[in-house]
Amino acid sequence: MIVPFLLLLLSLAGVAAAFVLPGMSDLLLIAAPAGVASLLLLGRAWLAARRERATPAWIVIDGSNVMHWADETPRIEPVREVVRRLEGLGFTPGVVFDANAGYLLEGRYRHDHAFGRMLGLPSDRVMVVDKGTPADATILEAARDMGARVVTNDRFRDWAERFPDVRKPGFLVKGGYRGGRLWLDLDQGAEVPATGRMEAD
Repeated sequence: MIVPFLLLLLSLAGVAAAFVLPGMSDLLLIAAPAGVASLLLLGRAWLAARRERATPAWIVIDGSNVMHWADETPRIEPVREVVRRLEGLGFTPGVVFDANAGYLLEGRYRHDHAFGRMLGLPSDRVMVVDKGTPADATILEAARDMGARVVTNDRFRDWAERFPDVRKPGFLVKGGYRGGRLWLDLDQGAEVPATGRMEAD
């Protein structure tokens, strides 16, 4: 955006010189079209920057994995804390749960809307997969479709052939609690343990 702005300034200086300095009126023939062109370039650069800011940086949370992070007992609080941390880092999180997540947390089935309320998220960013459907595939498909990373301590080894991204460094974002504090290995300066809780194949 700096280059079109500088071109605009030079063009305006040329237009001013054409009106002020005697014998420089021909400069107007170059400076005026250059000013219009630089205005157009500046407008396009501004729109592109605005579109880039408006595009969400999606990240998918493996809710059924994360809800065990605090002490390997299923709780919604770790998922809620991970959602808030990711939002604070500029991500737009979506959460996917296994069908039995509600039973593990509250002894009954809970749907997308209920989990959305628990997490303070719109229900279109929360999914509870159907009974008998593996959440792993849904998580990895969503991440692939949105160009997102996945927050989990699951390694998804059984899915690596179908979803080769699981082998890419940084695609799977590990996390957990240390001394009662949440850590995510995408945090700047976070110390990542050699192994995290709830690792799975």
